[in-house]
Amino acid sequence: MADPYQLLGVPRGASEADIKKAYRKLAKELHPDRNKDNPKASERFSQVTNAYDLLSDKDKRARFDRGEIDGDGNPASPFGFNPGQSGGGGGFRAGPGGAPDFGGGDAGDFGDIFEGLFGGRRGGSGGGFSSGFGRRPSPKGANIAYKLAVPFADAATLAPQRITLGDGKTIDLKLPAGVETGTQMRLAGKGQPGPGGAGDAIVTIEVQPHRSFERAGDDVRLDLPISLAEAVLGASVKVPTVEGAVMLSVPRGSTSGKVLRLKGRGFNKKTGGRGDQLVTLMVDLPVDDDALVEFVQNWPDKDKWNPRGKLDV
Repeated sequence: MADPYQLLGVPRGASEADIKKAYRKLAKELHPDRNKDNPKASERFSQVTNAYDLLSDKDKRARFDRGEIDGDGNPASPFGFNPGQSGGGGGFRAGPGGAPDFGGGDAGDFGDIFEGLFGGRRGGSGGGFSSGFGRRPSPKGANIAYKLAVPFADAATLAPQRITLGDGKTIDLKLPAGVETGTQMRLAGKGQPGPGGAGDAIVTIEVQPHRSFERAGDDVRLDLPISLAEAVLGASVKVPTVEGAVMLSVPRGSTSGKVLRLKGRGFNKKTGGRGDQLVTLMVDLPVDDDALVEFVQNWPDKDKWNPRGKLDV
């Protein structure tokens, strides 16, 4: 079993950021998609991914540093005892029939003790002692990490996403409610094969930015340009949403900065339901419109209204 620190090339006192940086560098170099003709690179990729899984988990890392688990995340033998291993200085050693030999004592008595502690049982001959003490299940194969870029609108509407795994097979993923950049999805049994079964595929979601929409929690924000006539007189205008265009009523006398709400047009919430789309109106004036310039110049009330009056200026 390899030391996860050595696999990632970081010291034991490395920070979380250093560990993450080291893993990203190695994962980029060794990813199966970039090394399709190099099985050793794929194996190394699985090893560093396993190492990162352990060291990025604060509890597992602490347990590894204390010697409670090994580099594969399996429990270490309690008290440093390894059945069948001989040792001096008062250590345990195996006696005839596999029973622990405690220097001439009655192994059967100690067998009863271990049977009670570890669920062991006596062997069928010679009073030998047998137990599950020190045994570990066969390890599963390593997990494989993937990144999946998801379009903004797809993340909001939970549209199914197709991902191609390292073995060339494709899977359609159902995104979870509340999905965001950093959300991880576990595909059981889609990792590297191993004696105890295949590991898992860990898919990390990255929601792509949108040229018009912006996310605000579970809501979607949009700046909507409107004409001067639409702002002054009011109008029904077409507005894009993550599910296609809809009609929106702009109230008469609207100004830039006014926010209108489209209910249920945002992201699906973890708690159920959906957020809203918040539409901020932005009055867009034409450039060099002589008629508009003439109208404003002749507008009799143009000097009577101070839009900055609330600012005491």
